[in-house]
Amino acid sequence: MQLSRSAFLTVVRASAVYDLLLTAPFATPWTFALAHAQLSSLNRSLGGDALPDFGPFHVLFACLMGSIVLVWSVLRLRAASVTLGRYDGVGRFLFSTWMAWALAASGAPLLWLFLVPEFCWGVAQWLPVAQGDGSSAARAPFTSAAPMRSSRGG
Repeated sequence: MQLSRSAFLTVVRASAVYDLLLTAPFATPWTFALAHAQLSSLNRSLGGDALPDFGPFHVLFACLMGSIVLVWSVLRLRAASVTLGRYDGVGRFLFSTWMAWALAASGAPLLWLFLVPEFCWGVAQWLPVAQGDGSSAARAPFTSAAPMRSSRGG
């Protein structure tokens, strides 16, 4: 499967909107407390245990992650590119790896609701992108939209 450049950029922007909606509750200690309670309840309703309580250091790292993902999401919305999509895909594969690790360690069914979409967004952002002439950009996944300018003053 190969995407047109405009379709690929739509995927990059859609993944950014998904991240904004999903990650916003992780950006502050107050919103995280509400999200944690809801996620714990959801995990219990899916057959898992209540999520463990978070101390101040756990909340700090959750909020740092939430904050940086919000900034990264806004960047992808404002300046969507194949390059940013590829980097986001790598990040999603890393996140998916750690979610799979946590799932194996805890068995928390809630993690499936995060793991599956995360991995799918990663795959979507690593699909080949058609160049303007119809050729595939799969061999040069990190090429930018703008050509490099010569430093020779030309």
